[in-house]
Amino acid sequence: MQLFRRAFAVLAFVSAPLAFAQTYPSAPITMVVPFAAGSGTDAVARILAKRLGERLKQPVLVDNKAGASAQIGAQFVAKAKPDGYTLFMTTNTSHSANPALFANLKYDPIKDFTPVARVGELPFAVVVDAKFPAKSMKELIDYAKANPGKLSYATPNSTSLVASETIRRIADIDVLGVPYKSSPQALTDLIAGQVQMYVADLGSSMSMIKAGSVRALAVTTRRPVKSLPGVPAVADAVKGFDLTSWNGVFGPAGMPRPVVEKLDAEFRQVLAEKEVQEQLAQLGFEVWPSSGPDEFAKYVADQLAHWTSLIRQAGIRQE
Repeated sequence: MQLFRRAFAVLAFVSAPLAFAQTYPSAPITMVVPFAAGSGTDAVARILAKRLGERLKQPVLVDNKAGASAQIGAQFVAKAKPDGYTLFMTTNTSHSANPALFANLKYDPIKDFTPVARVGELPFAVVVDAKFPAKSMKELIDYAKANPGKLSYATPNSTSLVASETIRRIADIDVLGVPYKSSPQALTDLIAGQVQMYVADLGSSMSMIKAGSVRALAVTTRRPVKSLPGVPAVADAVKGFDLTSWNGVFGPAGMPRPVVEKLDAEFRQVLAEKEVQEQLAQLGFEVWPSSGPDEFAKYVADQLAHWTSLIRQAGIRQE
């Protein structure tokens, strides 16, 4: 009898997550975004959340918890119940760069999260105000060298900071970083002349680039971006520059594996839809078909090491 009870208990323990996954979701899901409304990641999250909710037949609500270089949103999700009802649409800021940028980080990007699905890459571009004299990266670098200490760049996120500091170090120019709370605010001040350079995500800056309000000098990706034909890579002018900004979905640590696999499969289906791809392409977003949660986990660990190396090479000190 005791053996039977133990066997029943083991069976119940193993089958419980599967049974939960079969009924999941039975309530609305919250997708936390650690950046402000209007940012590139927010725009991507809203496109995916809408379609994911339609497929799952439950609302997927985007909740912006911006601030502290994505730390506020990351801490919130890390402490949430790991039941699949709190997801985290985030980037390399929270999971690749922050550990090397902040000495007292209150979350662990590996231990405190469950990788769900890799989503894609949101390219960044070096942009200047349309009235700024430089029309290429070489001209920007030459202008900065001719005017040492007179130019400044905006940094509302770690990608902008690390990219700008890497350019500064490799090109050997004297420019000043100015921190911002959000991408829209940084773009507003760029156009107003408060800062002269900004490594901006295309999700928030694409409309201004197309309208001619700002000029894109180069993209941070290794290859040119389809949505910005004719705009070269930063590496063409700044030899050795290599920086990729990625987007992905996580949950709190300890999520049931069947729920993780179900969500990964749903995101794959959403990202494969032509209409979704077209909407994302308007933001300059490059879709990466998910290769599964395990491969995503490995990618996150590799990127953490890569960004730590980038930040150290750029000479950025921990706060």
